[in-house]
Amino acid sequence: MKYIFIINPIAGNDDKKKIFSRIKSTFRLIDDEMIIEQTHCKGEAKDIASSYSEKYGKDCVIVSCGGDGTVHEIANGLAGSDTPMLILPLGTGNDFAKKIYGTKKINVENVIKAFGFYNGKIKYKVKPIDLIDYNGEKCINIMSFGLDVMVETIGRKIAGKIPFLGSQAYNLAIFPVLCRPLRYTINLDLDCIDENGQPYKITKSPIDFAMLAICNASYYGGGFCPAPDSKLDDGILDFAMCQPLKLHEAPSLIVNYSKGNVKEIKKAITSYLTGGKVWVSDGVKMLGECDGENFDYDVVDFKVEHNALNLCFLD
Repeated sequence: MKYIFIINPIAGNDDKKKIFSRIKSTFRLIDDEMIIEQTHCKGEAKDIASSYSEKYGKDCVIVSCGGDGTVHEIANGLAGSDTPMLILPLGTGNDFAKKIYGTKKINVENVIKAFGFYNGKIKYKVKPIDLIDYNGEKCINIMSFGLDVMVETIGRKIAGKIPFLGSQAYNLAIFPVLCRPLRYTINLDLDCIDENGQPYKITKSPIDFAMLAICNASYYGGGFCPAPDSKLDDGILDFAMCQPLKLHEAPSLIVNYSKGNVKEIKKAITSYLTGGKVWVSDGVKMLGECDGENFDYDVVDFKVEHNALNLCFLD
């Protein structure tokens, strides 16, 4: 088996050199092959993953060695293929990894040991998971709009300037965001599923909101949790929207949102989706966020893609 380690050299973890030196030593003792590819620009991880997938198919594993942005790119490169992705959480937020490894406090050394990369007894189980297709691109984690996008955007800038803060940068980003109006406007046309599996529609044109998240997984923005009970392989997306806020309401909402208590928020609307459309009608680009990366479409058409990606889980 070939293991293609795609490394983002500017991702958050400072111990990468020591980590990969130890992993290299292990691969010298086993028959499996370790191939290291470093990225140099945005989008390169997707191209590298796609290239190896086309060449080796299910006879290789693409190992994501970075943060949520690297995971996003590799997922886009492997979507619909037989090649699995394995995630070593070496970024700042590592929000998608929080879901698959079941903890908000990830220890990357423990993850590496559990997969057997330090002792040569490599083990994992491959399971297909869903993705979100939005305007032809794939989302593996969460797509969002509103206040949380502002927090994500500012938090990423703070983390870039002060790397040692790690995910705490996103908590600091809350304060400048709260100095702005907590009201945004959007149009919604959502294909929903009720608890009995029956389809229905939500159409609001326009609607004011504070935060809106369309979720395949659970965590984003350094650990906020709009969908604590999300399942990666059920063919359904979780939807959470908080109505406009007054400043004094924001602290309580943010605490509950962080802890995964969205259904306890009085101004929150939750549902389950299979697809839909969100757009703005004033001609202004709509700032959104997907897997920790910003976009500015005026219309977003999205749908769940069931079992679109093979992912390696701890065995």
